[in-house]
Amino acid sequence: MVNDLHSQKLPQPEVISGPYPIQFKGHAWAAWLLKLIGWKVDFQGLPALQGIAIVYPHTSNWDFLTAMLCKWTMGLPVHFWGKDSLFKYPLFGRWLKWIGGLPIDRSSSRGVVGAMTEVFAEHQRAGKFMWLGLSPEGTRKRTEGWRSGFYQLAIATNLPLAIVRFDYGKKVLKFEGFIKLTGNVETDYACLQHMYEGVEGFHIDQAAPIRPLPTKEVKT
Repeated sequence: MVNDLHSQKLPQPEVISGPYPIQFKGHAWAAWLLKLIGWKVDFQGLPALQGIAIVYPHTSNWDFLTAMLCKWTMGLPVHFWGKDSLFKYPLFGRWLKWIGGLPIDRSSSRGVVGAMTEVFAEHQRAGKFMWLGLSPEGTRKRTEGWRSGFYQLAIATNLPLAIVRFDYGKKVLKFEGFIKLTGNVETDYACLQHMYEGVEGFHIDQAAPIRPLPTKEVKT
């Protein structure tokens, strides 16, 4: 007898099609520098005022500098997580906030995901812009999968998830598309694997496989 669970079609992530209404004007100086180093961006706008962007793979310290140039080229005011201790240094902390850093207190009773879920809710209620960019690996070092923070946050908020390919092979940062996750890990990760197929990091062998990090290693 065929197992009923396997005989039923599992829900698939919703693909959010363009045109995308949220547009930006980038900085010419950043575009010039990006072109000088042989890189380009492929970005057609955002589908909503709030969302989460996962950028993969992250394998080198160079990623940060290249990503910031791409961010300024697009004119995209996306935020990123940083340890709250880094923001306690007056000049450095102000600079981090200026480039989009958000201080995260990992000791918070609500947890990182809970705290960020409330931040998103506040911005939704006020109709304000808030996009968060994350590395699903959480580190440039080789790991055996992706950390769970981005997934938990996307499910908790039901916000669009931008699939951003950080491709050193083609020297392009590309917004491949926007989806909404289903909550079914198997089908969601199958979709992510398909959308990131063929992408190459600076260090090809350091890119984590696109799968949830084994339970004993999971960190948000």
